[in-house]
Amino acid sequence: MTDLVPIRRALLSVSDKTGLVEFGRFLAAQGAEILSTGGTARALRDAGVPVKDVSDHTGFPEILDGRVKTLVPQVHGGLLGRRDLEEHQAQMAQHGIAPIDLVAVNLYPFEATVAKGAGFEDCIENIDIGGPAMIRSAAKNHAHVVVLTEPADFATVQEEVATKGGTTLATRKRLAAAAYARTAAYDAAISGWFAGQLGESFPPRLAFAGTLRQTLRYGENPHQQAGFYLDGSARPGIATARQVQGKELSYNNLNDTDAAYECVAEFDRPAIVIVKHANPCGVAVAGDLASAWDAALRCDPVSAFGGIVAANRPLDAAAAEKIAAIFTEVVIAPDADAAAQAVFAKKKNLRLLLTGGLPDAAAPGMVFKSVAGGFLAQSRDAGQVTAETLKVVTQRAPTEAELADLLFAFRICKHVKSNAIVYAKGLATVGIGAGQMNRVESSRIAAWKSEAAAKAAGLAEPLARGSVVASDAFFPFADGLETAAAAGATAVIQPGGSIRDAEVIAAADKAGLAMVFTGMRHFRH
Repeated sequence: MTDLVPIRRALLSVSDKTGLVEFGRFLAAQGAEILSTGGTARALRDAGVPVKDVSDHTGFPEILDGRVKTLVPQVHGGLLGRRDLEEHQAQMAQHGIAPIDLVAVNLYPFEATVAKGAGFEDCIENIDIGGPAMIRSAAKNHAHVVVLTEPADFATVQEEVATKGGTTLATRKRLAAAAYARTAAYDAAISGWFAGQLGESFPPRLAFAGTLRQTLRYGENPHQQAGFYLDGSARPGIATARQVQGKELSYNNLNDTDAAYECVAEFDRPAIVIVKHANPCGVAVAGDLASAWDAALRCDPVSAFGGIVAANRPLDAAAAEKIAAIFTEVVIAPDADAAAQAVFAKKKNLRLLLTGGLPDAAAPGMVFKSVAGGFLAQSRDAGQVTAETLKVVTQRAPTEAELADLLFAFRICKHVKSNAIVYAKGLATVGIGAGQMNRVESSRIAAWKSEAAAKAAGLAEPLARGSVVASDAFFPFADGLETAAAAGATAVIQPGGSIRDAEVIAAADKAGLAMVFTGMRHFRH
């Protein structure tokens, strides 16, 4: 393969014209002939850059409202023809095909067109055909042709040509790889949109793409490699966050922060969520963030040390002072005022992330999990229960205060690893049991944590006394419910649906508990 390739002829056709004129002027100064189309040609001419229309170069006019302008042998032969094969060179000369050494194409803005809610026909017309074809042709023949798909590529090629007289093979290979990744992502966006238009949640072939935001120091453990990719959605959270201060975010930081922010977005009133190892260890709703922090921290002050804190309101100084009083890895919120930022600035290692908004907990979406030989795809758990959808199954119905706590606790269950048990009182968690192999153990752990938290707060009785309890799935036996009653719970919320529901209901009636069924479970593995 040839290493240095000078630029004698270039084809520029871009929708994003950032840096176009400067690059065009540079190529012209190098003596390159510039071919172009439509708006790109007009922009170059208006800036005084000499340019030749592709239709003049090929001898074939643009037709079908511009749908066909570069899909001709004079373009693709100029891109695909190998300079090192006499047979190719002879055929190109026979058919009057001139070689093209550089292609700069960024595609019709299909993704942006879909994002702004355009109609079906507008989206179809913004599917680029000639652009991807030229990109793929140039990338295939990267031994002789350099392909640019992003405005940021201009500076790289310009510097190399200016200092070395041409593009290097290493650069052409790297840009060819980037080009194929770009067309793959573009096609994935189109196929995903088409599947949505057809109402296919799980089409026969599922394609998706990500854009690297940052390479991480390592994954869950130092011997693992990791990267953080953006999927192009507008969902607020870690993908939209601006890091105001603090150390570089790790894989575990990002995973835990996402878990905390998705949980805190469940609530309309001021709320704080504290997460440790992807599980909430304290959640509370109150009149202000500072009060919510106090209640959330009380649930498990030991686990909160070194945890992740999420708020669903802009942070003020009062909340910031309380949060900064203990060691915290990450704080994430929609915003923070200047006084709050000044408080956090005293903790130089604390990462402060401001997202600009909250994710919609009820919005549809897809989540993925890798398995050996493939991946699982499912819709996001956007399910929510309301007071109107609950079914009272015991002799005693819950009081108004119990009902509020039951709905609060069940919403948190969605974000706790199964088997999940959540005790709550006064719109604050007072005990959480997560990730156990049976529900009885989760209930016992949650009760034990409520006792430990009470001791830490100097209280005489466990926090779970007078609380309600939520279970992410049904109680298969009465023993889990009996454990909750022994811990001091007065009301229960669970999906129901066990073959032993009658036995569990009888146990609740015997203990004087109120119990409601949701008909919806929230497994989280």
